[in-house]
Amino acid sequence: MFFTKRKAILLFIISLLFFFLTYHDVKSSEITSISGYAKITDGDTIKIDTFKIRLDGIDAPEKKQLCQKPYLTIIIFTFFEDYPCGLKSTEALKKKINNQKVTCKISDVDYFKRLIGECYKRKVNLNSWLVLNGHAFAFRKYSKKYVSQELQAKENKKGMWQGKFEYPWDYRKKN
Repeated sequence: MFFTKRKAILLFIISLLFFFLTYHDVKSSEITSISGYAKITDGDTIKIDTFKIRLDGIDAPEKKQLCQKPYLTIIIFTFFEDYPCGLKSTEALKKKINNQKVTCKISDVDYFKRLIGECYKRKVNLNSWLVLNGHAFAFRKYSKKYVSQELQAKENKKGMWQGKFEYPWDYRKKN
């Protein structure tokens, strides 16, 4: 049997039809939103069901990280004491969520296969709330979204901004 031009075109059309009928769009199966009760891993990571979610655009102190807060000021001298700011950040997020339902809008997946998202308790953006209250920093390396909240926290001496600290990304480099 000879392979004619007509048969080649017909074979090509059948192949195209087969491809389009069986093609599964990978993007359509990606997760765009997750809701549920969150287990707080640390100040910028939560877990809903089996999904680990890293809060987008922010960086909170590591669990073992220490910061310093003023405990005594005499005229021009201020004395500082260490406190576990990483644990304090985690506890602040736990207290804010307070066993309520959380919804996260997923935007990406990171190097560690964690979902990256913006999470809400009702209408409160938790990412923004953490930065605004000095429990986390705007992670400028990845996003400029929470810089204004960080500047407000700094101006109002909220959370870590009332004392001395090491940025989490610097702490991770050293440890």
